[in-house]
Amino acid sequence: MPALVLVGAQWGDEGKGKATDLLGGSVDYVVRYQGGNNAGHTVVIGDQKYALHLLPSGILSPGCVPVIGNGVVIDPAVLFAELDGLDQRGVDTSRLLISANAHLITPYHRTMDKVSERFLGKNKIGTTGRGIGPTYADKINRIGVRVQDLFDPSILLQKVEGALRDRNQMLVKVYNRRALSAEAVVEEYLGYAERLRPMVADTSLVVNKALDEGKVVLLEGGQGTLLDVDHGTYPFVTSSNPTTGGACTGAGIGPTRVTRSIGILKAYATRVGAGPFPTELFDENGEALRRIGHEYGVTTGRDRRCGWFDAPVARYASRVNGLTDFFLTKLDVLTGFERIPVCVAYDVDGVRHDEIPMTQTDFHHATPIYEEFPGWTEDISGCKSFEDLPENAQSYVKALEKMSGAPISAIGVGPERNATIQLRSFL
Repeated sequence: MPALVLVGAQWGDEGKGKATDLLGGSVDYVVRYQGGNNAGHTVVIGDQKYALHLLPSGILSPGCVPVIGNGVVIDPAVLFAELDGLDQRGVDTSRLLISANAHLITPYHRTMDKVSERFLGKNKIGTTGRGIGPTYADKINRIGVRVQDLFDPSILLQKVEGALRDRNQMLVKVYNRRALSAEAVVEEYLGYAERLRPMVADTSLVVNKALDEGKVVLLEGGQGTLLDVDHGTYPFVTSSNPTTGGACTGAGIGPTRVTRSIGILKAYATRVGAGPFPTELFDENGEALRRIGHEYGVTTGRDRRCGWFDAPVARYASRVNGLTDFFLTKLDVLTGFERIPVCVAYDVDGVRHDEIPMTQTDFHHATPIYEEFPGWTEDISGCKSFEDLPENAQSYVKALEKMSGAPISAIGVGPERNATIQLRSFL
């Protein structure tokens, strides 16, 4: 049976939580494969709204096993707070599995993230300050702390002392901050061990066995393609690989296991944080998209930058992810716009680019070349089939599909769980 990958096809915040939840009733496992609590998914079930940051969205689907894979970085305090919040709302969280190989965010990671970002001044990246980047840096530098280390106090102390040796020098001599105590960090984190222990597993083994048994596994990424550390708008990116290739590494499965790669696209575009965004709007249309679409970060609460749909970005996402399908979300937000521009190419110093320019400099200076489409005024939130959509909305979707490089298999027409038009099955 298939392993499906669900990946953001823009700059994140495309509505992956809604897509994951839609598929959750059809799959047996949902695996979060990268990122940390710097990402957020919003899922609306009836009159209940759930904001998930670290947990896989599948935790809201009864019978589905939610898994936090080895590619995720975990802040234990945030994890427990999120679990407690769901428990209080009657959600069964007992099925959660966590990879023993996942890395832990510690207090010194959060501290370094905040002080280094402030130190950059106008050149700041726009991180969430939650310690994600420094944790991944320690992972690559082979001085990281993993979940399994909580069960060996001597190893934990040794690793924390080693990591703080250089970090404290930086904090004191460069950033004029107080040194952190390794013993205090270890004491705090040993306090998480017993609660975590029943959740910890060899999740790579679990997921591969599930696939061998014919179970359906959904791999869920955070952020989006243009925030990928290798394929995004570097350096204004996250510290991991949200793209399909990262799903295999972050979940511990081979690439031949993946049969469908589904890209989530907003019917317009948004971005949080710094970095190039060619179609960004600074006028009343941008404000309208933000207001109608409730474009505020799930994790940070920051206003999202809003702009028109960018077809070269969609084509790029299709290419680097090997997308088999798109899930187009928030089509309803565009209701009421008389004309809807779509970026079909860029102008860079008088030269037309039909694809994303090779260099960051050119992309930064790219000016959108737009094609306009007629809008619609009808309420589409109750539409159940493609034919129910107004003619202009149908034409808009068909145009995006033609420009984007993969078929649109589902359309979100409202925030509710069932406000989706499914054109073809993902399974």
